[in-house]
Amino acid sequence: MYSGPIQDLIDEFGRLPGIGPKSAQRITFHMLRIPTTEAERLANAIVEAKRRVRFCETCFNLAEGVECNICADDQREGSTLCVVEDARDISAVERTGEFNGRYHVLQGCINPIEGIGPEQLRIAELMRRITEQQIAEVIVCTNPTIEGEATAMYLARLLSPTPELTVTRLASGLPVGSDLEYADEITLGRALTGRRLITDG
Repeated sequence: MYSGPIQDLIDEFGRLPGIGPKSAQRITFHMLRIPTTEAERLANAIVEAKRRVRFCETCFNLAEGVECNICADDQREGSTLCVVEDARDISAVERTGEFNGRYHVLQGCINPIEGIGPEQLRIAELMRRITEQQIAEVIVCTNPTIEGEATAMYLARLLSPTPELTVTRLASGLPVGSDLEYADEITLGRALTGRRLITDG
């Protein structure tokens, strides 16, 4: 419908997750209406984030340095590891105020349809951390989706032979099919407090 830079901008916004053609068009026309200084501020923020933000070398959370703020905090409980799918999930767990351990971000979940297997996730790094850091409990905090449950069961089978390691899963309270980042603090806090043992059965 449009041509040149207008259509280019619509196409770029349309590539963002959750943005359909109409939303992309609305955002484009909003960007064209705002002052140039505001558009430049947004562009600079994106470029600066891409330049400065990386993955933590320990847990694969987002970080500005070698380690994220959580891994660098020596007040955190070092023997408990909360395993999440995505860095966004850490914020959801932190909002509950119920957890003071450390995290490990898998950067996805097992999804054969999309060609994502255990090899594409940060599972090898998780196993290394469990051994090197003498982890006593792993809380599997994957989303309550089919893929999240499959990932949790895979981790349960993988970790069950490890001596003196407790593997738990979030308790009920999270609706099936939902994402952790959209759960309210009370629901997620209760699920975290009431976590249960996870087995490979």
